[in-house]
Amino acid sequence: MSAMTTPEVRPADGPAARRAEEALRLLSGVPVTLDVAVKRVSRGGGVYAWWAAPSIFPGLPGPPNEQVPSLRMLYLGRASSLRGRILRNHLRRSGSSTLRRTLAGLLVSENYRTTWTDRVVLIPEDETRLTAWMHANLRLTWAQDVEPASVEATLVQRLHPPLNVSGVDPEHVQAAVVAAKNAYNASAHPGS
Repeated sequence: MSAMTTPEVRPADGPAARRAEEALRLLSGVPVTLDVAVKRVSRGGGVYAWWAAPSIFPGLPGPPNEQVPSLRMLYLGRASSLRGRILRNHLRRSGSSTLRRTLAGLLVSENYRTTWTDRVVLIPEDETRLTAWMHANLRLTWAQDVEPASVEATLVQRLHPPLNVSGVDPEHVQAAVVAAKNAYNASAHPGS
């Protein structure tokens, strides 16, 4: 049984549960730097996990990595194309990445600046700064899967990554994350 599975929360039997267990096994592997990930991440669909040291967001504990216990899972997501989602969205554009918007909201001391397009986005210089921050502070694991939505739902429900809000039981939603998202979304308005 995976270290991130508690005895009280045993996965059900069946193909979907086996796929979730295999994805969890891969996600629990050694997280790689983003410089390595951009060269290795596959084009297929699947799930991915973002990891960081507990000192990054000390008030938002996440499950430890099985292979590198000094890293904690921050966020778990899914993609029809892992490579596209990670490289074109999470590492470039706040307008299409909930993770980037959440990070910008949590990193208030960085004074990220926003503007309004058809939504709140970081200004180009701050998109670049946030990407550099991610490269310096975050690590990544991923697992290919043909039906990533069901795997993601199962694992988010089970692991409660602190930056995930959707799909997490209400008692596990982090108030600081919701407040950061709201502050980010309120930071620019049409016409600003």
